[in-house]
Amino acid sequence: MSEAPTTTKADWTSDQEPRWCPGCGDYSILTAVQLMMPEIGTAPEDTVFISGIGCAARFPYYMNTYGMHSIHGRAPAVATGMAMARPELDVWVIGGDGDMLSIGGNHLIHAMRRNVNITILLFNNQIYGLTKGQYSPTSEVGKVTKSTPMGSLDEPFNPISVALGAEATFVARTHDMDRKHMQETFKRAHAHKGSALVEIFQNCNVFNDGAFAQITKKDKRDEMLIPLVHGEPIRFGVDNEMGVISNAEGSAEIVKVADVGESALLVHDETRSDPSMAFAISRLASGPYQPTPVGVFRSVRRPEYAANATQQLAVAQDQKGPGDIHALLRSQPTWEVG
Repeated sequence: MSEAPTTTKADWTSDQEPRWCPGCGDYSILTAVQLMMPEIGTAPEDTVFISGIGCAARFPYYMNTYGMHSIHGRAPAVATGMAMARPELDVWVIGGDGDMLSIGGNHLIHAMRRNVNITILLFNNQIYGLTKGQYSPTSEVGKVTKSTPMGSLDEPFNPISVALGAEATFVARTHDMDRKHMQETFKRAHAHKGSALVEIFQNCNVFNDGAFAQITKKDKRDEMLIPLVHGEPIRFGVDNEMGVISNAEGSAEIVKVADVGESALLVHDETRSDPSMAFAISRLASGPYQPTPVGVFRSVRRPEYAANATQQLAVAQDQKGPGDIHALLRSQPTWEVG
């Protein structure tokens, strides 16, 4: 990897005009990333953005880096190959909730469980935008769309819970209405060595406008967003009057601090090796109309996949010498047709 030069937002911005609907939250996310990249100590030529299909998947066109617009749901698989073949590169994965949690769900969970060194930005607008408004894996039960005219029957995925269940080593959530929080979260994710997933609440003002307005509007954030800060009691509210405890069943529960005392509050530990408490915190809200945690849920260390695979290859080569592809392709079992 080359030594990172001093760059500006302009160095990371391509000559392509962003083509999203006016007012789309994707513009805010793109700007946050372009402003952040000069601060993380890397160079455009050492950076790759890989996407699947969907509105979010246009992202690589607008970054002045290497990039690939792959096929529906396969961005984590393509990124895994890139990270394995070129471990010195910064590999970013961009996708929406439909792209990565529906057809791409299997690729996503395996990239996370393997701890491949990729940074995944999952744009969640709870709808299919590019294909014009069908319900997605994160749409709420009862969602009326073109594909569910009588209301969705499906229980939605909670992307944070999915990532924690897959043992992702870095899991976080942010939203498109707070650029500073996005940039801080993206920096943390990039600095992590291993699989890092950031869910971004993102507004689709055409097909699902205001889906997160009850928690992300500026006048709602204090009472509806629960900031997760490592090493600090989990508190929120206009006057920090609300908090989170671990109850007798081991679930996370929202309480009034005055009723239980500050000493009873759960102290957030993002480095805890057991993901069960982070999972419990991820279940505090059943939808974006209840107090919802944001920030880093989990950040733990585990051996990174490409490094382990490279080590295995080195050991195999030492033991058996360099491989012979010609001999491999003609080795048993083989057969002739005709």
